[in-house]
Amino acid sequence: MLSYLLPILIGVVLIAYSAGKPYWREYQRNQIRSKPFKKIWRKIIQQRMPYFKQMPVDLQLQLKQHIQVFLAEKNFIGCNGVKITDEIKITVAAQACLLLLNRKVDYYPKLQTILVYPRAFIKEQQSVNADGVQQVRKVALSGESWGFGKVILSWQDTLDGANTPDDGRNVVIHEFAHQLDQENGQANGAPILEKGQNYKSWSDVFSLQFEKLQKQAKTGKSSLFDYYGATNPAEFFAVTSEVFFELSLIHI
Repeated sequence: MLSYLLPILIGVVLIAYSAGKPYWREYQRNQIRSKPFKKIWRKIIQQRMPYFKQMPVDLQLQLKQHIQVFLAEKNFIGCNGVKITDEIKITVAAQACLLLLNRKVDYYPKLQTILVYPRAFIKEQQSVNADGVQQVRKVALSGESWGFGKVILSWQDTLDGANTPDDGRNVVIHEFAHQLDQENGQANGAPILEKGQNYKSWSDVFSLQFEKLQKQAKTGKSSLFDYYGATNPAEFFAVTSEVFFELSLIHI
């Protein structure tokens, strides 16, 4: 009899674990959010994010709570001599968590590790030319988002993006917009929308503006958005996210 019951009991335990895991995770996050925000962390935010003081109090509180959970769940690794400090972690986390304000969040569930380089890092990229010949070229990148657990950032570019909040350029916002986009699969410019939001409306507006930027890039006509956003829908979403958050925050 026991041999028959054992698989059933194991199945029940696994089902109960799977069903209860989200509630346990949210309980843990609530515990983290309820802890006092460290004074030194607040000083870093005020120093590195000049618009923080102008944010409404409720958004300040929300941002600080998101930062606490983010730091508890993500791992930072310094590369090429970078030593991870509270300044690095808070500066990155504060900008990454801007994208989570006033929305249902799961704190970038696929993301596990943030790799931080001192400045732009070199990466080899493969491409095929018009003759079908494969080429390898080296490019300097300020950031990169992977769909399976990693974001790579240049610390210098991270600082520049935080200290100049009105130029529509922010590498952290850019790469974490990709993370939002990648939550439901490959980055394609269509992140998971909130309940009640319409994908058809999103697609119509998105496609219209994406095509407009592509035309502006071809003709050299000035645009609010960096021409890099005309590369593909994923990059357009990331570029427009940079502009939206930066210009929204300075006009609070």
